[in-house]
Amino acid sequence: MSAELPRLGRDVMPQPKAPVRMVHLGLGAFHRSHQAWYTQHAGDAGKWGIASFTGRRPDAAEVLAAQDGLFTIVERSDAGDSFEVVRSIVEAVDGADVQRLVELVAATQTAVVTLTITEAAYGFGADDVTLLRAGEKPTTPLGRLVRGLAARRDADAGPLAVVSCDNLSDNGNVARHAVANLAREVDAGLADWIDANVSFVSTSVDRITPRTTADDVQLVARKCGYRDEAPVVAEPFRNWVLSGDFPAGRPRWEDAGALFVDHIEPYENRKLWLLNGAHSILAYAGQLRGHTTVAEALADPVCLHAVEEFWDEASRHLAGDDLRIPEYRAALLDRFGNSRIAHHLAQIAMDASTKLRMRAIPVLRAERAAGRSGEGAARMIAAWAAYVDSNPGLQDPQSEAVAVANKEVGSERIAALVALLDAELARDSAVVELVHKLSISFAPEVSANAGTAA
Repeated sequence: MSAELPRLGRDVMPQPKAPVRMVHLGLGAFHRSHQAWYTQHAGDAGKWGIASFTGRRPDAAEVLAAQDGLFTIVERSDAGDSFEVVRSIVEAVDGADVQRLVELVAATQTAVVTLTITEAAYGFGADDVTLLRAGEKPTTPLGRLVRGLAARRDADAGPLAVVSCDNLSDNGNVARHAVANLAREVDAGLADWIDANVSFVSTSVDRITPRTTADDVQLVARKCGYRDEAPVVAEPFRNWVLSGDFPAGRPRWEDAGALFVDHIEPYENRKLWLLNGAHSILAYAGQLRGHTTVAEALADPVCLHAVEEFWDEASRHLAGDDLRIPEYRAALLDRFGNSRIAHHLAQIAMDASTKLRMRAIPVLRAERAAGRSGEGAARMIAAWAAYVDSNPGLQDPQSEAVAVANKEVGSERIAALVALLDAELARDSAVVELVHKLSISFAPEVSANAGTAA
């Protein structure tokens, strides 16, 4: 039946395209459920079109381009589903089309570049230095951005803002240093121009966006009367906190509920530790205990205890009434328990060495500095250590180093794994022994019979 329906596009839902004034790197489901949604709901949305570029693969751009950039957001809660067509993406482009990216970044009307390129993409790209020096196409998002910024300088197109929306603490400054370091290796003058003309905005972003399934595609066809090959499923909750300057302007995201603050660190720590930290615990402990989704794992008393113990530790280091920590924790339990959002633990589990460095390590360090054990944070690391022992092929930016560490045994293996997160803590025998003891409790034969918190 769905094959007989018209394909979603501007011929089905005609509306003029907004001019491209934003460029996005990292076209994926989260970008579409978050930055694209906020831009659509800005008070001046008609002035702000987004050109979104994919990362490693062209697939998302090809599907979305065939629909003139239109897609459906399925907002899913236990009360039911609602549907909305989002029109703010006016170009969907293969990331390998560096020429088009350069043209847009160099265009005077472009005012904002947003990033969802994953935490691991902010590392230094030595290969890009070689390619940029040779005038060839860089292969990473930041390499491509530097190429675009060089063209903007040469075109005298004026300042703009770069907005990182990845789960990194102080992500604006992380992006600033990554871009500046790469540019400096290529052209010191370019690095100076970037320092003077490009602002880097820090953000905290939050909206659970699971992978779209074939059933979701069929649901949209039945409920909406058109074929959409690129729908996005998301929870009703969404949050965006931003801190920084926009020298060339920006959409009125505050009309859609975005919050602009002077100091973002408390908000990003709240999200990184409470939401993302809980996700990491559930991803590893939950899968070891036979669960596949966040909602399933949260319903397990062992996993819930581990989450709440970590939250108690993290909350001690989140000061300020504006953060509303008790309400935030209660809202997270409600969001995680949304049984109709199939947020898969295997998806969350990837890139652990980068994520745990931001989610577990700061809390563990703070707790030990206060004279406490930090057992809740240590348990997150222990669950990961137990999981990689059973699943050595887990995707990770340090996969080779993880494989080498995993060849060790006992406390030596734990010390080698902890060293990938924090070298100093790995030299603390008390920390290593604590993580080792906790990791043993996650062994499949132990966990299967556990009657108390692992």
